[in-house]
Amino acid sequence: MPEARKNIRIVIIGDDLVSPGGDPKGLGWVGRVMAKTQSDYPKVDFYALPTPEISSAGMSAVWLEECSRRFADETDNRLIVSLNANDINEGISMSRSRLNLANILDTATGKGISPFVVSPIPSRNPALNYEIEHLSSGFEDVASRRSLPFVDAFRPLVDHQGFNDELKNSNFGQPGQLGHGLIAWLVLNQGWYSWLDLPEQEI
Repeated sequence: MPEARKNIRIVIIGDDLVSPGGDPKGLGWVGRVMAKTQSDYPKVDFYALPTPEISSAGMSAVWLEECSRRFADETDNRLIVSLNANDINEGISMSRSRLNLANILDTATGKGISPFVVSPIPSRNPALNYEIEHLSSGFEDVASRRSLPFVDAFRPLVDHQGFNDELKNSNFGQPGQLGHGLIAWLVLNQGWYSWLDLPEQEI
């Protein structure tokens, strides 16, 4: 007889992008991913924890305490790390950014928490995008060295006209309905269902 599966709890840490800000539908990319992750067995619960302007250093410092309040011994606990460009704004070096992510991932896996990493998205400032691409590549290397899923949300979107138009037209440089939809599509199509060991759903 197959072993009964535990119910799944997914905590998402990141900055404002984890919230539905900028999306007129009020779903954000997280809400869209939730809508495509319907499961009666095992039950899947999502807990999004956005912190404005948080860097990888901030996430490394607070994630475990925050997430532990949502996890339980009897559940299959999973962590989505939604990264951003705030390390650049704070002057954090590439080596330190990589170390911050590595600490999150290593601590999580050591505690039986399965991580899933999402890269920073492009900025509406083209001059910043070279640095974001470099940062994103560093984050990707950290995840790949640990054979952990990594979603590249930078390269597919940096030259996407509709995505860039939304960023330019936003007062705060946020993606809108289209942008959140594109991020959700990238997440769902880059290892999401295999990570959860759930059947793929129509996207």
